[in-house]
Amino acid sequence: MTKKNITYWVAATLFLSSFTFMMFQNWNIASGYSVKFDGKYAHGSFEKLNGTISFDPLNPGSSKFDVTVDVASISTGIELKNKHAKGDKWFDVEKYPVIHFVSSLVSKADTGFVVHGELEMHGIKKDIAIPFAFRTDAGQTVFYGKFKVNRGDFAIGKTNGKDSDSTSVEVYVPVSAAQ
Repeated sequence: MTKKNITYWVAATLFLSSFTFMMFQNWNIASGYSVKFDGKYAHGSFEKLNGTISFDPLNPGSSKFDVTVDVASISTGIELKNKHAKGDKWFDVEKYPVIHFVSSLVSKADTGFVVHGELEMHGIKKDIAIPFAFRTDAGQTVFYGKFKVNRGDFAIGKTNGKDSDSTSVEVYVPVSAAQ
């Protein structure tokens, strides 16, 4: 191998190594995030989200998510419905002020990624899987996912064992690289 080829391979290896290092990031949640929900009895959003995200799209198995939603930040667009949702017959904000998700595994999927982990809501912990995409949207790096949660699994409200017990959740989380 010539000196020129060795130099080329060393430079290429260093470049690819630095790219891999740069891709594994701790991410800060940026403004503009949304956590929307839509069910038979209510739709709206949660206005406060925080947490820590470490994500590497090239090595998703090393990634970690630890995210909290402030239940008191619920917004249905109707103040009386917000008050009812915060009450003891639904979320019981006084006793259970946050919804908490901690990942246990992140894996690649056909259409993006799937994060498996434990969702704690209303004092009950359940394992769930959330499919998500990691993309650049209008110059902003974003995590985006849609999934369903059966509120009956978390003893929220009256349930009847039908589809109306499930609530669709859509999460849009812009992020910036942590320094």
